[in-house]
Parts: sequence; structure tokens; C-alpha cells
Amino acid sequence: MELIRGLHNLRPRHRGSVATIGNFDGVHLGHQAVLGQLAERGAELGLPTVVVTFEPQPREYFTGGETPPRLTRFREKMHLLRRYSVDRVLCLRFDERLAAMEAEAFVRRVLVEGLGVRYVVVGDDFRFGRGQRGDFATLEAAGRRYGFQVAAMHAFCINGERVSSTRIRRALAEDDLAAAEQLLGRPYRVCGRVARGDGRGRELGFPTANIHLHRRRAPMSGIPVSGVYAVELFGLEREPWPGVANVGTRPTVGGGRSLLEVHLLDYAGGGLYGRYVHVDFLAKLRPERRFPSLEALVAQIRQDVAAARAFHAARAGGGPSGEHRRPEGGACPSATTSTP
Repeated sequence: MELIRGLHNLRPRHRGSVATIGNFDGVHLGHQAVLGQLAERGAELGLPTVVVTFEPQPREYFTGGETPPRLTRFREKMHLLRRYSVDRVLCLRFDERLAAMEAEAFVRRVLVEGLGVRYVVVGDDFRFGRGQRGDFATLEAAGRRYGFQVAAMHAFCINGERVSSTRIRRALAEDDLAAAEQLLGRPYRVCGRVARGDGRGRELGFPTANIHLHRRRAPMSGIPVSGVYAVELFGLEREPWPGVANVGTRPTVGGGRSLLEVHLLDYAGGGLYGRYVHVDFLAKLRPERRFPSLEALVAQIRQDVAAARAFHAARAGGGPSGEHRRPEGGACPSATTSTP
């Protein structure tokens, strides 16, 4: 998959494509439905598939970062898009110039002159251009003018409710990881590189792989989970490796920035530093809290490890297999679409 940063990096060889436009935060089942339709049309036309996305996300730009936490960092999103037959990602910097661009100018400069699109598919709630004045009808009219096909994808629903990044964040905030997994089509995952910590976990008898989250610290930003979880870690020679993780600021030991610490059960190997790993969150064990002493903290960690062992044992012995089954879902009953 090719990443193209900015319109100025588009070349003549990038002309001729099928495309979709959006934030794709989480790359959830609704996004996957759009990408699947895009891949099918690209195969029919013999053209590469392109996802047009933005950094920062438009809502982050307009609110100065006072937004709900992202489900996926940019790099995590790129990893996920690779799995869904995306050939190229055009990432546009969302700044004052792009925010002021009229919808018609966006179509002409990005889709027509930049990508030479033959087909565009968007969600049925798609809005774009200055003041979000552009919508599907705007895009459809531009398609007739410039000679490309436009399709609107039905909203994808599960249990009668639209699948959305907002709904997934709500499920995570309510500690309903099973619902989040159902909507994502996979467990909620955080990725990052293992870094050296302060060695506190090893001193307490529970060494951890420390992953700096590199998330923004604005009041409504960061990571959408917090507390202690049963997890699986991917990125080692043997994977997945069961573990227990803490996400938070470690208040008992005077921690500051948000950190993901993963204690791998019965792991005796080394060589973790510098590895890029994926951590799947499977079940919440408890919220993070401050303990009156290190002794009390260690006693609680022992309980957390025991709870994680019991969870993983039950899962391996007849509980969920860890292989996600795609839930029953489809177009929302009230959704409409228009395809020229």
C-alpha cells in the first residue's frame, strides 16, 4: 500500500482510480463495507483503490483537539487499511486552506485533477467542503459533469443501530468490550513500540512491556480505555501471548503520562525492547485506582494476574476462540442510497 502525503506529491501515474473519502477511525464494520464495495469496483474496472483521509481529522481541527479520543492512531489505521485491498492512501493535511476550500473546488482539484477518479463511494451521511456544504447530491452532480460514477453506501447496522466510531467509543466507555468487538469485527486493539520504562514492574515482581501511547492530552482526547484488562499481545515469535495490562497514569507510584503496561503470563524470554506490538483488549478486570502502599498494590496485582489466568484458561478451554465471527448485520432499515 502506498501512502501519499499531500496533493503536491500526486504524480501522473496516480491518475485513474476508484476512491472513497473519510476519517475511517477504527476501520469498523461500516468502513469495511465501504472498502469492500470499493475493492469490487476497482477489480471490475482494473483500477487501483484509493482512500482519501485527513490529518488532523476535521473535527479535531475545528475544536482545537477538544474531541473524543480516536479509536486508532494514524499508523494503526494504515495497518488496518492494508488488510482491506487498499492500494493507496492520500492523506491531506486539514488546515485553514483545506477548511476554506469549496466543495466544487475539492472535487476538481483532488478527485478529478489529482486522482482522475472513475468511481467514488461514500457513506450516506457524507459531507465535505467549506462549511460542510457539499453532500452526496453535490458529488453526484460533479460526477455527471466530469464523467465519474458516484455511489452512496447504506449505513451498516447491527441490532438495528448504525455502526459508528461514536457507538464503539460508547461501548468502550461502558466497558462492553464484547460489543466493541462486534462493531469493529475484531477485538479493540492498541499498537505501539515497546520502550524502556523505570523498571518499577520488575522491582515489584511483575515485569512489563511498556508501550507509550503517544496520544494527545487534551481533556477529551487520549485513549478510549482505562484500567486493568485481560489482553493478548501479538508481535513475538509465539503469538498471541496472554497477558494482563494496565492502561493509565499509575497513580500509586506517581506516574504522569498515560502508559500501557503489559505483563505477559509465564514469559521468560527477552528482546522486547524496540518491537512493534499489537495488544488486543479482551475483558476489563477493574478500573485503575490509587493504593495506600506498594504492598497493597502488589497484593492487587497478584489478584489481577490470577483473574487474567482464569479468563485465558476459560477462553482456551471452551469459551470464545479468539477468532471473531462476523455478526449478523446489514443496511439500516431507514437508509437510502442513490447510484447513477
